[in-house]
Amino acid sequence: MLEIKSQPESDAVEPKADHGAVPAAGLTIAEAARRTGVSVHTLRYYERAGLVISPVDRTSGGRRRYRELDLKWITICTKLRATGMPIRGIREYAELVAAGSGNEAERLALLEAHRAEILTRLAEIQENLKMIDRKIEVYRGSLAAGEADQLWAPVSPR
Repeated sequence: MLEIKSQPESDAVEPKADHGAVPAAGLTIAEAARRTGVSVHTLRYYERAGLVISPVDRTSGGRRRYRELDLKWITICTKLRATGMPIRGIREYAELVAAGSGNEAERLALLEAHRAEILTRLAEIQENLKMIDRKIEVYRGSLAAGEADQLWAPVSPR
């Protein structure tokens, strides 16, 4: 079994909703879903897709038991996914983290490349938002001037 050492700030984040410490016996999948803000289905998918950095503990009956480390890692995965990182990118990052020390430069490169993609998308979104803001001002001005009926509208074909 892979041993993951507690790491400083680098690859750890706080779970979404902290409801106290995780008991030594761990949390059920339903409790872990509630704490991380993802569905039970998503937790199972992350495990099947190879996105977790260590095997999730199981009871003698085979039921999953999530530890604090699992919750923190799931939160990282959901944030990466929410920013548009493809599953294969999250898997690659998870594999690097699970492999342990010695690949920090690769992890950094992966995160920096993803950050650059996000910044590009943000710039595009900001540009699109400017156009929407301009359109809003046109509509506000036309409505205030009583000229809304003169706004552009498609002409029906005859």
